[in-house]
Formats: sequence, C-alpha cells, structure tokens
Amino acid sequence: MSRAARLLAGSALVAVLVIGIVAVAPPTVEARPPCLCPDIVAPVICDNGVTYINQCRANCAHARNCVPTGDI
Repeated sequence: MSRAARLLAGSALVAVLVIGIVAVAPPTVEARPPCLCPDIVAPVICDNGVTYINQCRANCAHARNCVPTGDI
C-alpha cells in the first residue's frame, strides 16, 4: 500500500470516528420554548442584582426573590 493510500485510509478512519462520536454525544444545550413576555414596564430587582423590565422577564432568566423597584 502506498504512503498516499495509507494516509487517505487513516484520514477516513479518523473522520468516521469523529462523526460517530458526535452522533452519539448528547446535545449540550437544552431546547426550550422561547419565553414570551408582554412589553409592560414594571421593573423588578432580584437577588442576582439585575433589574428586569418586568417579573415575566425575571422569571425567564430564572431570577429569584424579585421585588418591585417602584421606578416607572
């Protein structure tokens, strides 16, 4: 077998292994439905220190212990 043929066969084997591993690996990002919130301005501040435009947006970000800021 020539050197070029061995190189081609080795490359094909590596490609097949990589494709096989990718095909069996679980997805790293969970598919979840989009978070749809109304465009209502009712700011809340949460434990993470972030102020969200409304409670719905805070819920979408999985923020905890949110309280209204009183800023409108």
